[in-house]
Amino acid sequence: MNDRVTTIVVGWTPDEFGAAALARGTEEARLRAGRVVVVNATRGDALVDERYADEDQLARLAGELADSGVDVDVRRSMGADVGDQVLEVAADVGADLIVIGLRRRSPVGKLLMGSVAQRVLLGAECAVLAVKPAS
Repeated sequence: MNDRVTTIVVGWTPDEFGAAALARGTEEARLRAGRVVVVNATRGDALVDERYADEDQLARLAGELADSGVDVDVRRSMGADVGDQVLEVAADVGADLIVIGLRRRSPVGKLLMGSVAQRVLLGAECAVLAVKPAS
């Protein structure tokens, strides 16, 4: 019998994409009797990075997660590449699944800005689930 708890890493941003990823990640954790590790990361330009949560957003997130019934750990990090930060946390916690929100971007946008989703999809050692917000 395997007593290991399933660990799901969610790449979270304080927007509709992060909400979609978090909702699916907590749903997966309930289905698998697992835990969720939420990662909110930035490249270091936190003062202008709208996807890096401020204290009010983190407080709202904590309130939502407290009601989820799932064991949750929230981590924030700063580094050169957001995708790498998600992958590092996934490796650190032995993730079984990574859930990320997927946003539509033009080919030029991907070329100029890179793609966190692409980096996670190509670099992950575990399954990756990419979700979109309901339209």
